[in-house]
Amino acid sequence: MGSEVAIFRLESRTVNTVLKTDRLVEAPNWTRDGKALVINGDGRLYRVDLADPAMIEIDTGFAGTCNNDHGISPDGTLLAISDSTERGSSGIYTLPIAGGQPTAVTDKVPSYWHGWSPDGRTLAYVANRTGTFQVYTIPVGGGAEREITSGFEHCDGPDYSPDGVWIWFNGEKNGAVDLWRIRPDGSDLQKMTDDERVNWFPHPSPDGRHVAYLAYLPGVKSHPRDEHVELRLMPAEGGKPEVLLPLYGGQGTINVPSWAPDSSAFAFVRYDQDK
Repeated sequence: MGSEVAIFRLESRTVNTVLKTDRLVEAPNWTRDGKALVINGDGRLYRVDLADPAMIEIDTGFAGTCNNDHGISPDGTLLAISDSTERGSSGIYTLPIAGGQPTAVTDKVPSYWHGWSPDGRTLAYVANRTGTFQVYTIPVGGGAEREITSGFEHCDGPDYSPDGVWIWFNGEKNGAVDLWRIRPDGSDLQKMTDDERVNWFPHPSPDGRHVAYLAYLPGVKSHPRDEHVELRLMPAEGGKPEVLLPLYGGQGTINVPSWAPDSSAFAFVRYDQDK
């Protein structure tokens, strides 16, 4: 499968290709200095400098099965990764942005990282503790986890609003997958989409104006890769979404926060259509 790492620019509504590869790569993060993307592939993480795009491996120590749930701290010094090397199921770790030995954050598995609070103190993630995946938070240095959602058939993709007031996520109820937001203390749950699409991975822009997300066709189950999907944009306070770009992708396209620091663009991955 071929992968194309690309950038969607909001003002011009245009797409620029950053990197093409025959390898399967996923889930770009945009570094805080605006100079590079971080992607995963084959269980490892890679830095792609925008001025000279190439996949430069980041040292993740023992963590050799990193999945597409990774991200960068607000101050740009740390990476959060989700890796199953040591415990056979995904746990969350942090390591220096330039690479190094991972430090465990979560004691329990499975846990999949998705968001970092704006003050840098808390991680948001999904975990299965009672038979379904719900949204949890935990201090970045480890400790007691807190269950934020309940009653959903499945949750994924929690990401903080830039003011820290909301955690956005996709949640399934009665077979319908919509976007939701909730206060970090678990209060004031609000449904933000209500259409026929299967909506996943909401990401608020750093300037607080927009939420980018992925929309599957009606009837799609879970979040597979090989699908005809749309990148969509909606106002941060809710409202009618705009279809930005149809593409072939899904899993791996925008699993994690991928906005440019100045909110002018976001990065994504699309795949060669082979069927």
